[in-house]
Amino acid sequence: MSLPQEAQPPTLTPQFCFHPTALQDFLRLSRATTDDPLLATLNALTPSAPFSPRTSTTPRPTRSSHRVPRATCTSYLSRALFPAWHARTQALTYCASVATSPDPEDPELLARQAEGMRDRERVVDERLDPYSGRFFPKEPRTEELVRKVRAERGIEGIVRGRSWDVIGGRCEDGGGERWEEAVAKWESGRGGR
Repeated sequence: MSLPQEAQPPTLTPQFCFHPTALQDFLRLSRATTDDPLLATLNALTPSAPFSPRTSTTPRPTRSSHRVPRATCTSYLSRALFPAWHARTQALTYCASVATSPDPEDPELLARQAEGMRDRERVVDERLDPYSGRFFPKEPRTEELVRKVRAERGIEGIVRGRSWDVIGGRCEDGGGERWEEAVAKWESGRGGR
């Protein structure tokens, strides 16, 4: 069986990170092509018993009870799953670094500065209007990006944990280590590319 078509890693630029949906669309597509169909992919990699007319009337164990051979699982992990995870990690790490860097191209910077100056000049009498002292400035887009990356990292951890549970249940010798350890071992084996 051929491996599922994976999402191509994006060109990492600040515009990619600040785009309202580009980062999330890439992550969603990558998860949909690698993690979501994982059980079906592993089932397709499971060797099936040859057909025999004598045994066709006796109940056989279901295909899901067969385990995928270790070499097949290792090959699938290193050729499909781990590269997809790596691309997603790179995108999230890059966007996190963009979010913590100064943003000289922020299109709303001048508007926020003007709003801040108007707020400092405002005279507030809270006895007349107890709500007049409240000021909710629009946050910079870097803060929005920090929140988005944090949420996506949480989702990524959940998705990888569930995928690793599937691998542990379907692969021979699966589940002996945590997914973080397996990915670190894979990355060190490929020279940290």
